[in-house]
Amino acid sequence: MNTVNQITKTNDFNKIALERRSIKKYDPTVKISREEMTEILAEATRAPSSINLQPWRFLVIESDEAKATLLPLAMFNQRQVETASAVIAIFGDLRHEENADEIFNAAVEAGHMPADVRDQQLPFAKAYYENISDAARKDIALIDSGLVAMQLMLVARAHGYDTNAIGGYDKTKIAEAFGMEKDRYVPVMLLSMGKADSEGHGSGRLPVEKVAEWK
Repeated sequence: MNTVNQITKTNDFNKIALERRSIKKYDPTVKISREEMTEILAEATRAPSSINLQPWRFLVIESDEAKATLLPLAMFNQRQVETASAVIAIFGDLRHEENADEIFNAAVEAGHMPADVRDQQLPFAKAYYENISDAARKDIALIDSGLVAMQLMLVARAHGYDTNAIGGYDKTKIAEAFGMEKDRYVPVMLLSMGKADSEGHGSGRLPVEKVAEWK
């Protein structure tokens, strides 16, 4: 087994963001503990979201049984599933506004929000979601879950682990395969996580002049 490095945490932004690689094969002997994975997810959920309603939901697939369930759905990414310490299935909760009271009340208790602001904003948030279209609701869930997915990749790297975002899987079956409500939880992506078995490949990017313009 060719493990590149020991697990080393870092706060170096360049190493975290600019040296990140998409890893296709992991050292299967490296396991992320439940405690550390909880810490990683907690740090990732500091990502922003619309009205702070946090529509993301995570399914941490780490046991042999769960991986066996995922394998036939992962199509062209089976090696990642087999060797990763875990594969996190990220979903958007289409009824995430049901947590509004809990979130706003917790913000007041923590001193992040005055009670009068909560009493003003909470009815507004509930009224907004009562009238929102299904398409707009889904857009919010997907955009916010995309934000947390990127943050999760960066947090994992800060903890010394590697990742790869996976879109090649059967999104029509994954929720039901793991006993989740298909009509409530919309699949966003899979994220494999573990320790790289070998160095990932670098990749080029279009120049800024190609992707941005100033007015």
